[in-house]
Amino acid sequence: MALSDEERRRLEKLEQELAATDPDLDRQLQGGLSRNLASPRTIYGVLAAFAGFALVIAGIITQLAVIGVAGFLLMVAGASWFLSGLHPGDVTGRQP
Repeated sequence: MALSDEERRRLEKLEQELAATDPDLDRQLQGGLSRNLASPRTIYGVLAAFAGFALVIAGIITQLAVIGVAGFLLMVAGASWFLSGLHPGDVTGRQP
């Protein structure tokens, strides 16, 4: 789906206004992300957290505390892996 001439003009005008009002944001958007957010550590962390959540639900359904505790620990480990795969400069492209 292509943009019409009017839509293209409006988009260019919005880009110019953005560049004039917030040059830092404009630079960040032009530069893109500083690093790929879909690193293996991030993906494994998300998958582990979801698997842990599924185990917690299975523990509740089966009323086996051992399964629920194992699921909770896996969720915490997955969240830790996910968060350790992210760095402060990932989204904005700037370091703190």
